[in-house]
Amino acid sequence: MALGVMALLGFYLVDSVFVARLGTLPLAAQSFTFPLAFLVIGVQVGVGIAIAALISRAIGAEQHDDANRLGALVLAGGGALLALLVILLWLIQGPVFALLGASEEVQAMIRPYWALQLPAMWIGGVVYFGYSLFRAHGDTRFPGMMMVLTSLLNLVLDPLLIFGVGDWQGMGLEGAALATLLSFCIGGLLLIWALRGRGWVQRRGMLEQVRKSALPFLHIAGPAMVSQLMPPLAAMLATALVARSGEQAVAAWGMASRLESFSIVLVLGMTMALPPWLGRCYGRRDWDTVQQLMKVGAIMVIGWQTLLGLVLAVLAVPLANVLVDTALVQGYLAVLIRCMPPSFGLLGVCMLVVSASNALGWPMRAMLLSFLRLFLCYLPLLWLGFELGGFGGLALGAGFGNLMAGVMAWMGYQQALATVDVPLKPQNP
Repeated sequence: MALGVMALLGFYLVDSVFVARLGTLPLAAQSFTFPLAFLVIGVQVGVGIAIAALISRAIGAEQHDDANRLGALVLAGGGALLALLVILLWLIQGPVFALLGASEEVQAMIRPYWALQLPAMWIGGVVYFGYSLFRAHGDTRFPGMMMVLTSLLNLVLDPLLIFGVGDWQGMGLEGAALATLLSFCIGGLLLIWALRGRGWVQRRGMLEQVRKSALPFLHIAGPAMVSQLMPPLAAMLATALVARSGEQAVAAWGMASRLESFSIVLVLGMTMALPPWLGRCYGRRDWDTVQQLMKVGAIMVIGWQTLLGLVLAVLAVPLANVLVDTALVQGYLAVLIRCMPPSFGLLGVCMLVVSASNALGWPMRAMLLSFLRLFLCYLPLLWLGFELGGFGGLALGAGFGNLMAGVMAWMGYQQALATVDVPLKPQNP
């Protein structure tokens, strides 16, 4: 899963690197769309968490028919929910981008890009739900392979559609969105082929399953979606704050966001691979294995992400020069790379705890941790750093906010584990 996530996030990083070659304004235009794109991703991840948790619990409890009916239910319901959200984002784009600080010139560049990017995000979300079915059934290889494949397709299509070939001059910024759309469409067709004959999507008895599973689904998906929607809201506020330093700063912030996602692939892979395993342990009340998994996960995340963050900080200037062309954007980006990646180890611990909490029947705790991470640790220190030290202070504030969030999340996890009133030994060794 980590390799698959690395490929998928490389997908988005490659988009930004190619778009950066078009100039500062196209990169800024793409960067302004990231907070709204995160809204769609938040909903799809929230539904995906609920899918993986409920289906893995049903499998752990030997309720295979329920698991298969849930597969059909979430594909249909999740796809409809994402479609409504995508339509809403198209309708409100003007006032939202204006509030974020996008100029009229930048908004004019966003509109044609957004017209292709929104349907691409919808198809990508539905495909993600399909991947969640495989993960819930213990198959992480196929989703990982598909993420690699769609990333490679995007890597091939991006330069062709952005810059053109031969006498054709290409589509510019819209070409990046079209490459994403085509890659996800191909991934969707392969997903449909892979699901055939597995029996994981059972339409018979869906109405009965709705009555049986609606409340448990909402109990997990509701808080999980709220948890996942908080980062986009925080990203909007952060982007509006960064915009006070100019469009070059916004372009650097957008590239740093892509680099951040790419650099925490181990964390993201674990947040996808661990919940189905934890859900099965929850289904059979095997809390001893839960403790072992979380401890190993935390050690891996802190060790790897801290080491990688220090390497990135040392290479900040040459890395910024490779990723973007404009000197001022390079300067802003180098500051962000120096200050933020070293804090990703404890940020990863926080993400791991939030993901695990949803699988272990603590969705409200997960939502509270997400809220505290963003609105008690991250944004206040971001604002305070900007007020005291300008853009450099903002970058330091973001780093310290991540460190505080990780410590707080692990303490909250230990507190929740202490309240579990079931045996800590597995009932079915």
